[in-house]
Amino acid sequence: MGSLESGIPLMKSSLFGPQLSRKEKNHFSHRFRSSFSRLLFKKLDYVQWICTVVVFLCLVVVFQMFLPGSVVENGGEESLRAVRISSENLFRDGDFQKLVLDIGEDAVFLPRILEKFRRGGDVDLFNHSVQHFGFRKPQLALVFGELLVDSQQLLMVTVTSALIETGYEIQVFSLLDGPGHDVWRNLRVPITVIRTCDKRNNTVDWLNYDGIIVSSFEAKGAFSCFLQEPFKSIPLIWILHENALAYRSRQYTTNGQIELLNDWRRVFNRSTVVVFPNYALPMIYSTFDAGNFYVIPGSPAEALEAETFMALRKDNLRVNMGYAPEDVIIAIVGSQFLYKGMWLGHAIVLQALEPLLADFLLNRDNSSAKLRVIVHSGELTNNYSVALETMAHSLKYPRGVIEHIAGDLNSDSVLDAADVVIYGSFLEEQSFPEILIRAMTFEKPIIAPDVPMIRKYVDDRVNGYLFPKDNRGVLRLILLEVISKGKISPLARNIASMGRSTAKNLMVSEAIDGYASLLENILRLPSEVAPPKAVSEIPPNVKEQWLWHLFESIPNMTYQHRALRGIEFLDKYEGQWNHSQKNRSTTTVAASDTFVYSIWEEEKYTQLAITKKRREDEELKDRAEQSHGTWEEVYKTAKRIDRLKNDLHERDEGELERTGQPLCIYEPYFGEGSWPFLHQKTLYRGVGLSGKGRRPGRDDVDAPSRLPLLNNGYYRDLLGEYGAFLAIANRIDRLHKNAWIGFQSWRATARKASLSRTAENALLDAIQSKRYGDALYFWVCMDTDLRNPLGKDFWSFCDAINAGNCKFAFSSAMRRMYGLKDDMDSLPPMPMDGDTWSVMHSWALPSRSFLEFVMFSRMFVDALDAQMFDEHHSTGHCSLSLSKDKQCYSRILEVLVNVWAYHSARRMVFVDPETGLMQEQHKFKGRRGQMWIKWFSYTTLKSMDEDLAELSDSEDPTRHWLWPSTGEVFWQGVYERERSLRHKEKERRKRKSLEKQSRMKKRHHQQVIGKYIKPPPDVEISNSSAIAS
Repeated sequence: MGSLESGIPLMKSSLFGPQLSRKEKNHFSHRFRSSFSRLLFKKLDYVQWICTVVVFLCLVVVFQMFLPGSVVENGGEESLRAVRISSENLFRDGDFQKLVLDIGEDAVFLPRILEKFRRGGDVDLFNHSVQHFGFRKPQLALVFGELLVDSQQLLMVTVTSALIETGYEIQVFSLLDGPGHDVWRNLRVPITVIRTCDKRNNTVDWLNYDGIIVSSFEAKGAFSCFLQEPFKSIPLIWILHENALAYRSRQYTTNGQIELLNDWRRVFNRSTVVVFPNYALPMIYSTFDAGNFYVIPGSPAEALEAETFMALRKDNLRVNMGYAPEDVIIAIVGSQFLYKGMWLGHAIVLQALEPLLADFLLNRDNSSAKLRVIVHSGELTNNYSVALETMAHSLKYPRGVIEHIAGDLNSDSVLDAADVVIYGSFLEEQSFPEILIRAMTFEKPIIAPDVPMIRKYVDDRVNGYLFPKDNRGVLRLILLEVISKGKISPLARNIASMGRSTAKNLMVSEAIDGYASLLENILRLPSEVAPPKAVSEIPPNVKEQWLWHLFESIPNMTYQHRALRGIEFLDKYEGQWNHSQKNRSTTTVAASDTFVYSIWEEEKYTQLAITKKRREDEELKDRAEQSHGTWEEVYKTAKRIDRLKNDLHERDEGELERTGQPLCIYEPYFGEGSWPFLHQKTLYRGVGLSGKGRRPGRDDVDAPSRLPLLNNGYYRDLLGEYGAFLAIANRIDRLHKNAWIGFQSWRATARKASLSRTAENALLDAIQSKRYGDALYFWVCMDTDLRNPLGKDFWSFCDAINAGNCKFAFSSAMRRMYGLKDDMDSLPPMPMDGDTWSVMHSWALPSRSFLEFVMFSRMFVDALDAQMFDEHHSTGHCSLSLSKDKQCYSRILEVLVNVWAYHSARRMVFVDPETGLMQEQHKFKGRRGQMWIKWFSYTTLKSMDEDLAELSDSEDPTRHWLWPSTGEVFWQGVYERERSLRHKEKERRKRKSLEKQSRMKKRHHQQVIGKYIKPPPDVEISNSSAIAS
């Protein structure tokens, strides 16, 4: 758009001078009418057009010269001549430094997620200055597609070993078993083969882990777990080393396979960070970039693949490629990036080889040896071969000396056949070139420019050769030193041997530090977790080398090329995807047809039944005796119908069986990921905390429909499973018909801590026999909780899981609830008597006692919210957590039932979830003098509840107040207000009736004009007979 304002003429006439006015045109109109002037104008226009075309073609030629990886489009004589002229001018000027500076620096990748790390916005850093209680180590889950023996296994084994040294605990999961199982077993890391990961067969509670690391896209099947609630918020690192998916995604776009492409895009978006081993892969995968790409250089892949290539090599590659055994082959390699100065670097190296070529031509000692030069480039382009031929012709190389071989798959063959490898790229790399690692592993002398990234790992004349990039003469001297009398010098062979040992364990420290630093940036560790060591404190001995020895002990170790294996996996995955899509479409069409027909049949019968019923009602309406009750009865009937309006549903067999039981245990859940851990028995009933993700075909309770507060995602996350208590207690008589009520967390089932069949029967027998009376039965105890391995007391455990502020928050909430002064002790005592407490919301108690507990807990939550809402809602930070936490209140509410049961004088009984054996905890004899019965009595709580209900009638509705939204608002004034309203309505109707009667009496009546007197019957007969005659 800026070109419109640059002063370029927009009309053709402006090219010949300023435009003429109307008068001037009329004055010279006879000149333009002449044939000579018209001919002159046409010729000038034609000449201008020819000049424009010539200039455009010249610009095209120049532009092609600087295209990445290609110099000319075709092999025409004019194009070759243009390249030849450029090459001759290049080598004649000799301004080497100026040319090197013109290489270009286009290939630079800057991860956007680094900005998040610097700002500390979406991710939280470890805070070693904050108090961590250190009750457990941070847990990491490492997920593989298959336990193979490959470079990624070697990388993750080495990184895992270092992370264990820093203080992590790691669990390995794999979709398929393999020979790598023994490696992890030797490392003493537990292994679980999960086979599949879907909503039916998932057996892993991923919330037990602080972070998840997924290796390679072959573990795609595991992502079905992480894409579901409640596992979507777990930090996840996806390590991607293959480029096959990037190239295959282009085919998806071309073929219109958008659904398959979006399926992979969901995986990229779900990952917190996608880690690549080099800076080229993020650019190749730019289609999937969601701002979460990150690079951690360092991988044993290049060294391992080179070792495997040499071990599997059987034929002489030099002979197969057409070279003689005595030939000296120099391979010129370059960066994996394509940039505008790539051809210039190769040309400079070729010019430096001219003296060496002359020596071979004049060498009489080894006349059969020839100098051969292989130029390797990553992209398969014919244009670059033409450019190399042009440069070779300009430098007067004999025909056949220089050969161009392209393609990444041919790099191993080129490096293995070469005697010397020259890195011909002067680009400032962001990481050490991978092709140099391969060359060093092949034990070839390498010669490279002294750019900072190469100089960091290559010591000149120790494990390689370095030359200043602005001094071409040094490169010539190095070549003459490496190749002497047509052979590789002994010094060069020793340097190559040192380079091999260096390449085998190159950048181990960078990889370990990179992953440790990344975990520090993305993990949000709870306060009970001991933070791992800082990156600077990692022992140096674990960062010296890859753990090759763990893989060397595997018998019959085989290695499959990662690129070929990735292509095979994608082919298999596409086949499964197409098959599933075909079955899904067929099933959907058949089910849709059946569904529509069934709806039509049902609607037809319904309409017939309604018509028949309406007809019968109309016929019997006049015959039936209609009773008119009082207005009070009509009002009560209307209220009852309104109350039962939402309960008119057909109850299934499970609900009918549940009605006759003394106990119903509710299982709160959120999302499809928790479905496998929910029970199917009639003793249990699910409670969906969200309108989405409910189990189909089950009579689960829809918590948001019973408590509208849970439609607010902020409070649904804030309360956690405690929100199910409020939803069930709200108008409980419409839902719960049992004498006892219980709750069990799905996470208890995942930890194998749920009630067995034996324990269920024992609990039901104790309830029916009233063995312990009004008691709290619980079966998940604090002593066996993974967060409390040291067996701390109640308040110490509560402080540990709430950032050390549990006692302070609890006492502050109690003071606000009861209106106490700040100097009064408001923390209820929870003594250490050797017994245990309930955790994870897994308990049962009488329904009446449950309502009393909810009455207390509603006021407690309201007081807690009053002191924390402003800060948490605005910033996301909570005093009960070390970092931003959506579930701020959930952990302190998890242990609240213990405080209420202990101080309200309820018996507390622990039920062994396996055997069903029961043991009473905190017996009354030990509680004497420590219970705050007056504060937790029903009369006190009831009066407080009524006071809050009365206050809600007069409170400003715009003020933030949580309590009215957590359940029923009831007090005596509600009945009085309803009775008063009914009385006023009755008086209003009575007054209107009296007014109507008064108006009828007072209105004016018209006087009667006359009266008709009916004659006697005999007179009528005589009159009729007279008329007849």
